[in-house]
Amino acid sequence: MNDRDFINDMLATEKYLTDAYSTALNEASHQTYYTDLLNIFTETQNCQRDLFNLMFKKGWYKMDAEQNQTLQQKYQQYLKYENQFPYGNQQTLQ
Repeated sequence: MNDRDFINDMLATEKYLTDAYSTALNEASHQTYYTDLLNIFTETQNCQRDLFNLMFKKGWYKMDAEQNQTLQQKYQQYLKYENQFPYGNQQTLQ
């Protein structure tokens, strides 16, 4: 395995852990347990972000920039669905 493969595997692991900790946070009933999990989750999320940034910087994790017109279309589409949100007609994007 090369460096890219190792870091990609680490990134996938951190994503998995972040997802698992997120679920655990939703189900934690004890405050101290929740606080400990939240700290671990934050560390894991920061590690995931650092790995992502490293891969992106090295060109190993490429994303194409979306065209402004497409973003505007998606935003307009989102606004059409806004009245279907369960929390009323609050402005969610500003």
